[in-house]
Amino acid sequence: MVREGFESSLKSLKEEVVNMMEKVSKLIQDSVDSLVNRDIKLAREVIKKDDEIDKLMNDIEEKTIELIALQQPMAKDLRIIFSISKIITDIERVGDFCVNICKETIKIGHEEHIKPLIDIPKMRDIILEMFANTKESFINENYKLAYRVGEDDEIIDNLYKDIYTEILMMIHEDSKFISQGTKLLFVGRYLERMADHITNICERIIYISQGDRVSIN
Repeated sequence: MVREGFESSLKSLKEEVVNMMEKVSKLIQDSVDSLVNRDIKLAREVIKKDDEIDKLMNDIEEKTIELIALQQPMAKDLRIIFSISKIITDIERVGDFCVNICKETIKIGHEEHIKPLIDIPKMRDIILEMFANTKESFINENYKLAYRVGEDDEIIDNLYKDIYTEILMMIHEDSKFISQGTKLLFVGRYLERMADHITNICERIIYISQGDRVSIN
């Protein structure tokens, strides 16, 4: 009966992690939408929702401590609980970067964009796919899928380099692009960092599944 109670608690804990991933996934979508559409109201809504993510992280963290203290988990269970405590920190950081994007959106306001926003939404779409596959790999402890997700980080890195090069050239040609160009560079950087944190989560999933500490990239 003790074991059944533990497994039920662990299942519930994993479901809460999945819920946190889904909420942050929506923030990723909305944060870039707010920039593309110059939707200041949506940007402010994303910023407000970050408190909910922080609360979820703290609640899950408390439950991991309780499980370790009260249930004395066995080796793999301990690995899962330890990894969850790290995974939720990475998820929370992704949420923070969504907030950062929205802050840049608010600074840009209703200005016309200095260039069509093509690569930034493309980065967002790839990140959303990475995150969805990360969620699936977490639910099923699919370490092969986790590896594949981590390898997609290179695509994001290359897109960020393209944005960086293009905007720097625009700024070099005309100084009037400096202000907004710098803000768009920050947005690209925040998206690139999101992919890094998603890769960290995938490394934790591999550790849960295989017991191996790996560095995918």
